[in-house]
Amino acid sequence: MNDQPQKLSTRLGRAIREEISALILQRGLRSGDPLPTETELVEALGVSRNSIREALKGLQALDIVDIRHGHGTYVGGLSLEPLADGLTFRVLHGLRNDMRSLEEIVEVREALEEALIRRVTPTIPETDLDALDEVLERMSARAEEGATFADEDMQFHEVLYRSLDNALVTQLLRAFWSVYQRVNHRLGVTDPDPPETVNRHRAIVTALRERDVARAEKAMAEHFRNLDVRIAQVARQQQVMD
Repeated sequence: MNDQPQKLSTRLGRAIREEISALILQRGLRSGDPLPTETELVEALGVSRNSIREALKGLQALDIVDIRHGHGTYVGGLSLEPLADGLTFRVLHGLRNDMRSLEEIVEVREALEEALIRRVTPTIPETDLDALDEVLERMSARAEEGATFADEDMQFHEVLYRSLDNALVTQLLRAFWSVYQRVNHRLGVTDPDPPETVNRHRAIVTALRERDVARAEKAMAEHFRNLDVRIAQVARQQQVMD
């Protein structure tokens, strides 16, 4: 079978998506700003209305545009949610064979956070340290109830690095966190020792208050050893499912 027409269609669709993306950049459009209408895009790019619609759908999947039926098309949120979706599928697909795909996600997050903790330790404001203590109190209260605290755990890491004022760091951490939580939820895996998880987070804050970079790095590494325990739990769960 000749697949040349399909290849041409694929290249055309990619070219149209790139043209629309370039238009957004050239016009300096921001998230939430309206795009030109379909008719205007057809005229500007010299392609069919159907081609424009297909290209917009592709860009919507990447959160570059937001199609609001009956209202028009706008610049999207430009989030990393599509990355999280792709990584989640990659991990779940890989779990059919082994744990490596999940381990890779944790390894990348660990490398990122160990670098970030070195940067933030000398400069983190006292107000953020106080906020971390408040999150720890909520985590501890839930642990005493025998409950988990995924939301508080994510908030802890966001507060930890917010003084770096780096939106990409926040989005990357959320993406990695989303992947990990979706996989855990899919497999029914929970934190095997919530009080110990609280203690490991508290050790991070203690090191931060002392402005001890080496100790903070060690505390963060210990925190990730706790994640290794959860990965082992996932592995056992997979064996049961198999």
